[in-house]
Amino acid sequence: MSGLRAGLGAVRRRLLKLNAARRAWRLMVPVLVPRRAKRSALLLYAAVLDGQTVNLHAELPVTAGIPDSAEIVLGSGRNRYAVPARIRTDRDGRVLVDAAVLLGAEMGGAPVTPGRWKLRLRTRAGRSSRNLPLMLSGPPSVYEGGATGPMAFSPVTGRRHRIVRSATGEARIICSAPKPGVEVVHLHIGHSGIQVDFRVLGIKAEDAWCEFAASGRRITAWPAETEPGVWRVGVPLSEMTPAGHRNEHWDMLFCSEGRRSVRVARKLHDVRDPQRVFAARRIVVAPGPENLIMVESRYTAAGNLRFTCSTAAG
Repeated sequence: MSGLRAGLGAVRRRLLKLNAARRAWRLMVPVLVPRRAKRSALLLYAAVLDGQTVNLHAELPVTAGIPDSAEIVLGSGRNRYAVPARIRTDRDGRVLVDAAVLLGAEMGGAPVTPGRWKLRLRTRAGRSSRNLPLMLSGPPSVYEGGATGPMAFSPVTGRRHRIVRSATGEARIICSAPKPGVEVVHLHIGHSGIQVDFRVLGIKAEDAWCEFAASGRRITAWPAETEPGVWRVGVPLSEMTPAGHRNEHWDMLFCSEGRRSVRVARKLHDVRDPQRVFAARRIVVAPGPENLIMVESRYTAAGNLRFTCSTAAG
């Protein structure tokens, strides 16, 4: 019993020390941040556009003068990546720096990996160079309103990039691995069948299969890679003909051994309401000599691909 009390007492003392350190840090931040701001570049604008491009607009401190050149340096551990920045002077004599940093080696940009990346501004004047932290005066603003919203994920890699503010006011980029998903690339509805081209994110496509599922019915189809990273699967419409006069709604699933099935969808976009924005397509086809059905392709509110098949008369 005494041993348990001693253990609980040690845990309590550690928690008290941790809380004291946190209180001291909160008291120091209002003092440290203004002092660091005098030796840092102040970010007037910082945002991730299109899910993969970091746009930065910063003001240099007076002590930096007008450098000959500047570049944005991304760093994580021992990894470093530099991007040229543009220097200009406004009417008030302020020295400003603009830069656009593309994230993702797949697009020829910075080869970022999941984790937290520091942002620095490196200036050069003659033979001397200087590294300046990039400071945010407040949390990054979030775009609100309209039919579109901020592009949360890269449309190419599916990774998420966010600009955050550290406790000392410095800007950081947090890169997150793509969530498992299957993104529609192209959709074609013909008189004999449906073809769907898609990309796979965060999971492997080898040895996987697709299933078209409706209430009480399921069709299995095997995808084939048509170009690097793009897969195609097809299903004959004769197998999707409604058994009666009621509409049948078909969802497309991507399946593999040892993993939960993933719905094929269209989610890497900035549209708030895909069900309303992405127009539905309807076509009347004759999969058989005596069959005439209407096929409608659309996206649900969650962005999932769905086909609705009904008799043409209905």
